[in-house]
Amino acid sequence: MPPRPYLVLEANHRQLSAAPPKLALLPWGATEAHNWHLPYGTDVIEATRVAERAAELAHQRGASVAVLPTIPYGNDEQQLDQVATVSFTTATALAVLRDVIRSLARQGIDRLVIVNGHGGNQFQGLVRDLQSEFGVLIVVVNFYQLAPAVAQATFEAPGDHADEMETSLLLFLCPDLVELEHAGRGQRVPFAIKALAQPGVWTPRPWSRSHPDTGSGDPARATADKGRRYFEAVTQALADLLCELAAARKGQLPYV
Repeated sequence: MPPRPYLVLEANHRQLSAAPPKLALLPWGATEAHNWHLPYGTDVIEATRVAERAAELAHQRGASVAVLPTIPYGNDEQQLDQVATVSFTTATALAVLRDVIRSLARQGIDRLVIVNGHGGNQFQGLVRDLQSEFGVLIVVVNFYQLAPAVAQATFEAPGDHADEMETSLLLFLCPDLVELEHAGRGQRVPFAIKALAQPGVWTPRPWSRSHPDTGSGDPARATADKGRRYFEAVTQALADLLCELAAARKGQLPYV
């Protein structure tokens, strides 16, 4: 397969110089335990593959897009007691994202989509600061929140980490890395302080104490076909967004 011009990791200078992208995608994952059965790179794999496939679909429709290499570390401060976990603090994430945007802005690429694969990554404050500083339109896409109707119709067991949805995606994308026979049930130990469970109140979960097998949600009903259906819905939704953003003109809100 020749180098794909919409993937910066593969594309060469001849390709990118001949057709500079208008819109860049930055997949951003995390390196952390995912129950007993999924790889530490689950969030990296998901964010990367979703971004690449969506960019392929958008490229086929004529959109000028390019996927940057994936950031493999996210905020995992509550998981640092788990072996081989690597965590970016918010200050580090801000510095990394700032330099990515600063670099792109120098080249006239003024639209960036962050394809986020990790719930612990919170970009809103970073985006507000950097969009004000550089005048670049920055869009955050939590891929796992796309296509909610498809997710609701596809998955039976709710969860938010190494659950039925993530396990199904990995069974579809890289089945050789999934050891479903070793999976824990992904049960959560509830907070002893009951008032913390009410809407509008939040504090981080001490992950290893709250989730003894590091999972959140039962993966037992996961299948590759469920993963395929959700992957196709998510990537199509993201591709639609990319096409609109790439075709946008200055002055069209919020691209100002």
